Amino acid sequence: MQERRTESRPRALKGGRIIFNNRFSAMDCTMRNLSAQGAMLLVAGPHGIPDAFKLELDGGASTRECKVIWRQQKKLGVAFV
Repeated sequence: MQERRTESRPRALKGGRIIFNNRFSAMDCTMRNLSAQGAMLLVAGPHGIPDAFKLELDGGASTRECKVIWRQQKKLGVAFV
């Protein structure tokens, strides 16, 4: 796969939470890499996750708006909006 990122993403292992459906739906995730522009998330399964959602970091201390760039079996590549 050709690298298309403009900035490298350092590896990470942080817990997060995908929030969607007007905060009525949530799903836990793990961030495997993280930069100022985006992240790769590990999820139980990418089905049912919308193309845009909020990502809670640090136990809800911060929230980022995300747009899904790619999907694989249990991985999502997201860009921060």
